[in-house]
Amino acid sequence: MFLARLQQHSETKVSYANRKIRYKVSMEKIDHLLIVDDDPEIRDLLAQYLEKNGFRVSTAANGKQMRQLLVAPQTLAIDLIVLDLMMPGEDGLSLCRDLRANGACTLPILMLTAMNEEADRILGLEMGADDYLSKPFASRELLARIRAILRRARMLPTLNQAIESANILHFGQWRLDTTARHLLDSSDMIVSLSGAEYRLLRVFLDHPRRVLSRDQLLNLTQGREADVFDRSIDILVSRLRKRLADDGGGTSYIKTVRNEGYVFSVAVETQATKS
Repeated sequence: MFLARLQQHSETKVSYANRKIRYKVSMEKIDHLLIVDDDPEIRDLLAQYLEKNGFRVSTAANGKQMRQLLVAPQTLAIDLIVLDLMMPGEDGLSLCRDLRANGACTLPILMLTAMNEEADRILGLEMGADDYLSKPFASRELLARIRAILRRARMLPTLNQAIESANILHFGQWRLDTTARHLLDSSDMIVSLSGAEYRLLRVFLDHPRRVLSRDQLLNLTQGREADVFDRSIDILVSRLRKRLADDGGGTSYIKTVRNEGYVFSVAVETQATKS
């Protein structure tokens, strides 16, 4: 059913899509997507659909092929990875964890998961995925999620115009370098952040000592509204607390406000680096 719907949608308005792609080639950079899925039919259908909607697409059947494409000198820079969770051998969770290890890869990752597998979605976010989409999904939703993630990634350097000139944000014992996207502790050791963790921290630092609801946080970090059972923000907050060693033993940077959301409880100071 899922393949049939995707194939049917990908075959509509072909000539219009092709014209649209030709126009984009001459006017702007085409985003390059990497689809990692062991199912060749899904891989090809997704590639065809996304190419017809203006993207450059590369595909990989497994982790080995994915790594080869990411480092190959002849491969144009990848802008986003669409990563299937259920694959033989190295599954999507393992690959996501490997990509995020020690800040090795900060590319946005959209995880494709099996329907109703909440545990898998939670693990995917914990491993560093930026967003998830459950199968079966509408092709237009996939397209919307990809565009939203790419849009957020481009907005990162200018999340808040009020502190646009500030390259270093100080809070407690920490410093966030917004140019290099590095979190540094009091001894200048770098703590790596995934794209989703960085966006959430920036939102908190841009709105210190203000209560932000889960809906507000999800909208500001992922550009979408939460459903009743969406726990992605809670998971991201938990991950960010671990990065900040916010375990109750020292300074509590992110506090839970019952029935309302979260508040970043520490003052934030800004510092512009010398040019």
